[in-house]
Amino acid sequence: MPAAMPMRRTARRSPTPGMIMPRTIMATIITTSIIPVITITTTSIAITSIITAIPMLMTISKSPPSADPGAMTESEAAALYRLMTWLSPAFPVGAFSYSSGIEWAVEAGDITDAASLRDWLASMLADGPGFCDGVFLAQAHRAASTHDDAGLRDIAELAAAFVPSRERQLETSSQGRAFIEIARSAWNCDGLDDMIAHCNGAMVYPVAVGIVSSAHKIPLAPTLHAFFHALTSNWISAGARLVPLGQTDSQRVLAWLEPVVVATSKRALEASLDDLGSATFRADLAGMRHETQYTRLFRS
Repeated sequence: MPAAMPMRRTARRSPTPGMIMPRTIMATIITTSIIPVITITTTSIAITSIITAIPMLMTISKSPPSADPGAMTESEAAALYRLMTWLSPAFPVGAFSYSSGIEWAVEAGDITDAASLRDWLASMLADGPGFCDGVFLAQAHRAASTHDDAGLRDIAELAAAFVPSRERQLETSSQGRAFIEIARSAWNCDGLDDMIAHCNGAMVYPVAVGIVSSAHKIPLAPTLHAFFHALTSNWISAGARLVPLGQTDSQRVLAWLEPVVVATSKRALEASLDDLGSATFRADLAGMRHETQYTRLFRS
C-alpha cells in the first residue's frame, strides 16, 4: 500500500488590507463591537430617567392634599372642643345630684318605664323648664355679644326669678355659680369678668352658659343644641337610676327625644322674652313636693 501522505499544515494569516473577510468573522466583530454601546446607552437612559423622576416625586409628595369641603376651621374645632368639655357629664357643676323633680314623679308612679320617662321629659323640654332655659341662654348670649350691659342684667335677674320652687332655684343657681367659677379658673378670656359683673350676682345655669360661650365667640346655635343635649342626658341619667333603666333603654330614650330637642332648640332660638311660659304643672308640683319627700337620693 502506498504510504500515507503527510498532512500539510496551513498557517492562518492575518487579512491584508483590501482583503474581503468571511461573513462569520465580520458578524463576530460587529456583534462584539455593538454590545457595549447598547449597554452603555440603555444604562444612560435609565439613569437619566431616574434623575428626572426624583424631583417629580419630591414635588408631588410636597404638594398639599386637595381641600376637604367638610373640614372644620381652627375656630370651629376649638368651639366644638369647648362645648364638648363644658357640657359633658364630667364637667364638675354637680348636675348628677339633681333630678328636677323626677325623683318624686317616680315615687308617685308617674314614671315607671322608658316610655313614661320619655313622655315626661318631652313635656319638660318642649313646654316647661327646658324651653324657658333655652330662651334665657339665647337672650343672654345675644346681650353679651352686643355689649348690651343693661339688657344682660335684666335677663339674668329675670332668669333667677323664673323658677317655680325653692329646690329648682337651688339647682339652677348652684350649677350656674359652679359653671362660672370653673370657666374663670380654667377657661378665662378677655371680657368674661366684665360680663359676669354686669349680672349683679344673679347667675343661673343657662345664663352662665350663654355668657361664657359668647365671651369665647362660640356661635349661639351649636351652644343651644349642646346645652339641650346635656340637659336631656342629665334627666335621663336620673331617671335611669330611679326607675331603674338599663343602658340600652336610656339610649333609646335619648334617641326618641332627638326630634324634640331639635324642635325646642329652634323655637328657643327664634323666641323673645315675651314668649316665655310653662305648662308642665305636674312637673312643677313634683319639684315642690320633692322638698318634703321622706327618702331622697337627689337634691331636687
